[in-house]
Amino acid sequence: MKKSTPTIRDVAAAAQVSTATVSKFINGAQRFSPKVEAALATAIANLGYKSNPLAKSMITGRTNTIGLSVLDITNPHFSSILKGASRVANEHGYSVLLADTEETPSRERRTLEDLSLRVDGMIVFSRMREHEMGWMAEIDKPLVFFGSLNELPIPTVASDDHGGAFMLCQHLRMLGHKRIAYLGFSKSRRDEERLGGLRECLDAAGLGLAVYDADAPSLAEGERLCSSIVLGSGRPDALVCYNDLMALGFMKEAENLGVAIPRDISVVGFDNIPYGKYTTPALTTVDLQSERMGATAMDKLLAVIRGEPVEKLTRIAPQLILRASTVART
Repeated sequence: MKKSTPTIRDVAAAAQVSTATVSKFINGAQRFSPKVEAALATAIANLGYKSNPLAKSMITGRTNTIGLSVLDITNPHFSSILKGASRVANEHGYSVLLADTEETPSRERRTLEDLSLRVDGMIVFSRMREHEMGWMAEIDKPLVFFGSLNELPIPTVASDDHGGAFMLCQHLRMLGHKRIAYLGFSKSRRDEERLGGLRECLDAAGLGLAVYDADAPSLAEGERLCSSIVLGSGRPDALVCYNDLMALGFMKEAENLGVAIPRDISVVGFDNIPYGKYTTPALTTVDLQSERMGATAMDKLLAVIRGEPVEKLTRIAPQLILRASTVART
């Protein structure tokens, strides 16, 4: 005959206390005398009692779960952020519930509002502009946002996209590149920061910037736009891509078109995704410290949940990763 699962009543009977006392002990809502707590601990261990997480959440109002909303989990940049966030969450006894909005801004609000009902707090990526996000500050859960916000009172973690772009462009200038182009993604607020860094660097040298705009930050878009960039009359001698995925798609199609990288055109990206070091040639990129961003955001959110003060903005410094997809121009 199958042994029945021990209940809170069984624990109460074994420890000779009330079920209310067992509940308060399990949920950490009240301390008791050493004698009572020892009796409770012994009863729980002997019976093999395990609390019901759902029941516990109904009593405490806490789920010990954090929501993480990303734009595209197939992008390794977001996978690394999830890895960093999950590591910190697990260290503090929390689980992570992932929501993928699949680069679809129209789905974001409903997804986040539904997610907020299941978690103790949320870490959020969004393609929405800040003036469209006022409702987010009204969600009755602690929030941390990825990216810079000027007005909304939400703590944020951001990469230094402007500084990373400036650094990347300065590297290309030092290699002797004068005709530099940018394959961007204007639907992202980070695109504006990266474009600003490039323009600041080039303006100082009296150089212009050709700008191309993609419909999505994807391999396919880098591939699709490659021919219009390399086969036009004003082909650049260096191309900065919004992210590594676009750069890798561009490089693959350039090879098909008979354009050699970096001999004919140097190519660089952002994110330092793992695939970049294994391409031929390996991709020069800006490492935005994705895993560290995820861990930092989770640390900040847990501090907010505990009621501790946090900085409004934490900015993560980028790092330039030099590989073989760039070469000096003579």
